[in-house]
Amino acid sequence: MTTSTGPVSSAAERFHQLHQGPILVLPNAWDVASARLVEDAGAAAVATTSAGLSWSWGVADGEELGLETTLDLTRRVVHAVDVPVTTDLEAGYAHDLDGLAANVRAVLDAGAVGVNFEDGLAGGLRPVEGQVARIAAVRQEAGAGLYVNARTDTYLRAVGAPEDRLDETVRRAEAYLGAGASGIFVPGLADLRIIEALVARIPAPVNILVGPGSPTIRELAEVGVARASAGSAIAQAVYGHVQRAAAELLGPGTYTELAGAADYPTMNALLSR
Repeated sequence: MTTSTGPVSSAAERFHQLHQGPILVLPNAWDVASARLVEDAGAAAVATTSAGLSWSWGVADGEELGLETTLDLTRRVVHAVDVPVTTDLEAGYAHDLDGLAANVRAVLDAGAVGVNFEDGLAGGLRPVEGQVARIAAVRQEAGAGLYVNARTDTYLRAVGAPEDRLDETVRRAEAYLGAGASGIFVPGLADLRIIEALVARIPAPVNILVGPGSPTIRELAEVGVARASAGSAIAQAVYGHVQRAAAELLGPGTYTELAGAADYPTMNALLSR
């Protein structure tokens, strides 16, 4: 595949193709070990989670960690796995378009073939026109190869009246696609009827965030969802396990929560490359 900006890597081309079906399932990773476990489980690609990464470094999610650590993780994961890697760019780690373009170039240099790029702001959503300009800047800098998964938080942040959210999500999706987005990511939505309506009205791959209470992967596939990602859910499950295991050790002094752990030889083998 060659574009006006030059050849597209085989990993980038493969990642685009993975959105054409069957449904792409992404159990998000937050370090190299989790990325290798995800790949070993059979994932066709690896996606990072900003929340999981931030927590592992001892800071809150929401661009508190900074871009450099995100880039470092991206490089490490790209080096460690043999499948395409997409990284969570959050809101771009820059307020101006020049800074955003520089950050996108850095992500490409780190080896990622896709990004999640969100429209959330403190207290609400970025105005559509502003986010359109930012997506256009990302596309101009990246060329056609980068998969830009444009996230809109209409449902996650419960923006506006419930009866208006479907139309607002579609409005934003159409604007973002017109600016160069590759697909649309709608977290915070578990109603299969609304998901099906979104898929029918958005002329591009739709990504749904999954976890407890979500429709099954099979149900999502049946209504045409192209991509299902776990976001921070697996990291949260792991940290919940840490809570329970620590409480058990410090309380009754038993080891029930340590059963079913990944064994030492397996972990060493996965990380010996």
